Amino acid sequence: MTAVRTSTLSDSLGAGTLPTATLDALYRRIDLRVVTILAVSYLLDCIDRLNIGFAQHQISERIGLTPQDYGFAAGIFFIGYVLFEIPSNLLLPKVGARRTFFRIMVLWGLTSASMGLITNRNAFYVMRFLLGVFEAGFAPAAMYYLASWYPRERMATAISIQQIAAPMSGVIAGPVSGMLVQNMDHVAGVDGWRWMFFLEGLPSIIMGFVVFATLPDKPSEARWLTPAEARIVEENASSTGSSHHGFSAVLRDKMIYILSLGYFCVICGLYTISFWLPTVLRQSGATSDLQIGFLAAIPFFCGTVAILTWGRRSDRLQERRWHGAIPALLAAVGLASIVATTGSLVGAVIALSVTAMCLYSTYLVFLSVPSDLLKGPGAAGGYALINSIGLLGGFCSPIIIGHVTQITGNVNAGLLTMSGIVALGGLIFIFAIPGGRATPAGTMPPE
Repeated sequence: MTAVRTSTLSDSLGAGTLPTATLDALYRRIDLRVVTILAVSYLLDCIDRLNIGFAQHQISERIGLTPQDYGFAAGIFFIGYVLFEIPSNLLLPKVGARRTFFRIMVLWGLTSASMGLITNRNAFYVMRFLLGVFEAGFAPAAMYYLASWYPRERMATAISIQQIAAPMSGVIAGPVSGMLVQNMDHVAGVDGWRWMFFLEGLPSIIMGFVVFATLPDKPSEARWLTPAEARIVEENASSTGSSHHGFSAVLRDKMIYILSLGYFCVICGLYTISFWLPTVLRQSGATSDLQIGFLAAIPFFCGTVAILTWGRRSDRLQERRWHGAIPALLAAVGLASIVATTGSLVGAVIALSVTAMCLYSTYLVFLSVPSDLLKGPGAAGGYALINSIGLLGGFCSPIIIGHVTQITGNVNAGLLTMSGIVALGGLIFIFAIPGGRATPAGTMPPE
């Protein structure tokens, strides 16, 4: 007789003998219990990191910032982030994911809220640097953590669920920040931008306690999995393998540095949109903080749709090279096309939306590639190394654009520069990432 298929797994079952429907049900439960929590946490991370773009105009008037000053403040966040990211993630396997996420979230929430207390340019720089220090490690820790739950063929989908928070933060932060900056201005004698920092930093602190109370360090500690289910999850996880046995091996792998350069290029494009989108809209004819906030939500919504669809397609076809390269090259064209829409608000929103869709698509696929390559105890450090080098793009792009904007009076030349850098990222995908199906877990691509 045929055995009845149920979602409760006996200890004798191995992953290879499980029906697909049972495995799908198991991973849907993990999606709900693990990825959803990480997605909400990352949403708050992105809001607290990027909300200065919606307050730029008011902050600049209040404390006397030039475009170059603003670019430096936006970018210095990433110096703090990069300096402390690798140490944070090397400690992750020792202290556990729960404590790591708790520490990071509570400290960044407190720092973000404290941004509302700044009174001068130097204080702005210091608080942005500290925000980077305290946020350091969250993104690669999340990637490493997901790799302990998901097999390679499900990683891009899992990452897409978590990473949907990045564009969604713009969908939410745009209107909310715009309303706070404009409608809370002078409430209780406090500037609207100060209220924005106070009120948007608090949820991160609360969520830190939620994560600590609900997120297990590893599958075997999840009360909502049976021992057999936990064993199957751990046996199939992307982090199981033998490509790298330690961080020293990661440091010697040239592919890590190629990936890091490609990631740098993509991040330059992403943070061009994130930090300068309100400026582009204002330059194109938007007149109020509230209008800018709502219009800014449109490109980020398009990015959300792209992440939901593109990651699943990459997983279904098990193909990374062209799923990363094509949107990167189209994003480069999109950044250049924004310049052609100068003076047209509708044209700017359309160009920004297409660019955001392409940038978030290639970003998502880029995040999936390291899980094919990094295994073993050194994986957390490997994720952090790629992320650290790549995030220097978040430091360079706002500074370059801020400097050019101050000289020329608009952001156009800076956008063209970023277009070339993003195009380089697309070429790296074509020539460095193996073609065909994604690299099997436990192996490295041919050098």
